[in-house]
Amino acid sequence: MSPDKIYFNRPHMTGKELYYIAEAKFGNMLAGDGQFTKRCHQWLEAQTGCARALLTHSCTAALEMTALMLDIQPGDEIIMPSYTFVSTANAFVLRGGVPVFVDIRADTLNLDERLVEAAITPRTKAIVPVHYAGVACEMDELMAIARKHGLHVVEDAAQGVMSTYKGRALGSIGDLGAYSFHETKNVISGEGGALLVNTPEQVLRAEVIREKGTDRSRFFRGEVDKYTWQEVGSSFLPGELIAAFLCAQLEEAQSITDNRLAVWDGYHAALAGLERQGLLRRPVVPQHCQHNAHMYYVLLAPGIDRQVVLDRLKQQEVYAVFHYVPLHSSPAGQRYGRTHGSMEVTDYSSERLLRLPLWWGMPKATQQRVLQALGDALARF
Repeated sequence: MSPDKIYFNRPHMTGKELYYIAEAKFGNMLAGDGQFTKRCHQWLEAQTGCARALLTHSCTAALEMTALMLDIQPGDEIIMPSYTFVSTANAFVLRGGVPVFVDIRADTLNLDERLVEAAITPRTKAIVPVHYAGVACEMDELMAIARKHGLHVVEDAAQGVMSTYKGRALGSIGDLGAYSFHETKNVISGEGGALLVNTPEQVLRAEVIREKGTDRSRFFRGEVDKYTWQEVGSSFLPGELIAAFLCAQLEEAQSITDNRLAVWDGYHAALAGLERQGLLRRPVVPQHCQHNAHMYYVLLAPGIDRQVVLDRLKQQEVYAVFHYVPLHSSPAGQRYGRTHGSMEVTDYSSERLLRLPLWWGMPKATQQRVLQALGDALARF
């Protein structure tokens, strides 16, 4: 990487990753569910309080497991935001499910819980809140709606490791939760994810689905004398090298979070002036939500051309980025899903949102360069 360029993301190591990888190799266990996978499971279960954590090769895989666990059938409807990554919808479309896109809140950019109940039909099977930027959706309201209508709740907490809602870990509140450890996240393993199972009665089925539809996990625990094909499943395990890298990261998850929060707070304080000038809006974090500083974004004011701002930043070798193209406006979203109500906030936010570089260990001088470049880019509007 060029020392002069300020990249949007810089994957990091905390110190023990390569040591643990070597330990895994010399332990003659490179397939999934070795000692490092077990250590990651134990950490996640202790951190979140879930009934069972299971590493997967991606958050996409974890979401696909949730669709299998909920026995999604063709025509079943799943309520979700449109402002999310494609995996949120793909996981259910693969089983024949129909994503029903509902608008987001103007403050947190999360699924607007006030619009969910009106979107429920006799075909609705689940609600999938996505915790955008590691800031929690209003889970009490969403869980109450789900209980009232007999629906499942799957938390897409891809961005939510180390975040909480009223003191509860994201991913641990719904029936099922999904984490991502992609290199763009806070705690990373290159690729990787985890399924959080929050009710004990679902644990054995999750293990079966994760192990190609077999009860192999029970066999290794000595609970059965052989393992056999039990139901539909797939190979969702990551290899042990991935788990070894992740284990080192999880051990430092709090220090990683603290470091990123310091950078986030630096942005937030410095950009208050531009917000007062009406040039942008800073992120909103409700008091009952503890976020993890997954990203720092701004919403540019109407009349400011985002692409011009991005180009001006790039000229100063600052690589900021926008985010999702809303699923409801995508070709596949229109083919496989449907919208309920207006997508006004989603459309507006997706066109205005700009994400600033933020990574573990970012020096203050680097952050100052980003802030100066952003200020210069906006001064000409």
